[in-house]
Amino acid sequence: MGEQPHANKEGRGMVTVNDIIDEANALDSWAQYLLGTVLTLLSLFIVRYLMKKILLDFVKATKFKWDDELYRPVTQRLYSFIFLIGIQLTMLWVTGPEDALNEALDPVFQAIYILLTTSLASVAIKILIPVVMDKFSNPSSVTVSGSNSLVIFLLRASFWFGGLYLALDVLGFELVGLLASLAVFSLIIGLAMQQTLGNIVNSFMLALDQPFEVGDRIEVDGHLGSVVSVGILSTKVLTIGENLVVIPNNNLVNSTVINHARGGGDGQGRRISLVLDVGVEYDEDISHVKYTVLKLMRECPYIIESPEPRVLLNELGDFAKIFRMYGWVEDYSDEFVAKDWLYKNIAESFAKEGIGIPFPTAVEIASDHRESYNKQRKATNVRRARLQMIKED
Repeated sequence: MGEQPHANKEGRGMVTVNDIIDEANALDSWAQYLLGTVLTLLSLFIVRYLMKKILLDFVKATKFKWDDELYRPVTQRLYSFIFLIGIQLTMLWVTGPEDALNEALDPVFQAIYILLTTSLASVAIKILIPVVMDKFSNPSSVTVSGSNSLVIFLLRASFWFGGLYLALDVLGFELVGLLASLAVFSLIIGLAMQQTLGNIVNSFMLALDQPFEVGDRIEVDGHLGSVVSVGILSTKVLTIGENLVVIPNNNLVNSTVINHARGGGDGQGRRISLVLDVGVEYDEDISHVKYTVLKLMRECPYIIESPEPRVLLNELGDFAKIFRMYGWVEDYSDEFVAKDWLYKNIAESFAKEGIGIPFPTAVEIASDHRESYNKQRKATNVRRARLQMIKED
C-alpha cells in the first residue's frame, strides 16, 4: 500500500501521443491554425533539408545532365504539394470535413493538385524525351534535328489538355458545351490559320521523311546554304554570304531539295563540297600531274581522309588538259580556306616540278620556261609519278 502513491505519481508524469492530440484538439481555433501552419512549415523545412543533403548530392555525383535539369522543377513542385496539403489538412482539422468552406474548397485543392502533377509531367517530358530519343536513335543515319521539339510539343500539349480537362471536371464545369464551343472555335481558327497549320503538319512530315539534318548544305529555290535549324513553322538556312534565309515548311515540302551533304550511296552523310579544276599544258605527263595534285590533297589539313580524295582527267580543252579534284571537307566553313590552301600549294608545286599552266595568248613566246629547268630531273619525277599512279590504280 505504501508504494501505490509513488506509482500513481509516475503514471501522471508520463505524456503519451494521445495526450498531446487531446491537448491540441482543446486549443482555440486561432491556436490550431497557428499550430497547423508551424507544423506545415516544419515539414517543408525537413523535406527541403533531406532533398538538399541526400538527393542533391546524389544528383551532383552522377555524370548525367538531365537529372541536374530535373532536380529544381521537381523539388519546387514537391514543396508546393507539401504546403498545399498542410493548409488543407489544417483546415480539415480545425473546422472538420463537413464544414461548408472545406466542402467548397476541396475541388479547388484537387484541381490545383492535378495541375501541379500535369506541370511536373510536362517538365519531365521536356527534359527526358530528348535523352531517350537520342539514346535509341541510330547515330549512323541522317536525321532531321529539330524533330524532337515537335514530338515534345505534341506530348506536352496532350498532357496539358488532359490535365485541364480533369481539373475543370473536378471544379464542376460542363465540359460537353465547352468542348462543342471549342470545336467551333477550332474550326474558325483552323480556317484563319490554314497556312500556319500547314507549316506545322509539314514540319512533322519533314521529321518523318528525314531529307536532311542540321549542318547539311542544301539548295532550295536557288538558295544554297547550310541548315541552321528546323522549326515547327519554318526551316532556316545560312547562305555562303552569311545571309539567313527563312523558308516556310510548306514551300520546302513542295520544292525540289538538293542535299549536297548526302552523296554516299550507303546513306551516310558525305561532305562533297570541294570540286576544283586545274589545267596543265598538253605535253605534261598525266600520271605526273595526278600524282603531284593527289599528294597535295592528302596533305591538306582541311580534307578528310575517308572517303579518299580523287584526281581525274576531266576534259581536253582548247589550250589545256583539265584535271578535276574531288575532296571532302568536314566543315562547310572551311571550304574556301581549303581552296586557298590547295591553289597556293598547287602553284608552288607545279613550279617546283616544272609543270606548266597554260594561258590563252596571241603572242608567241620566244623562250619556254622549261628550257631553264633540269630536264633530267623532270624525267625522273615523271617516272616516279607513273610508278606511284600504277600502284594507286
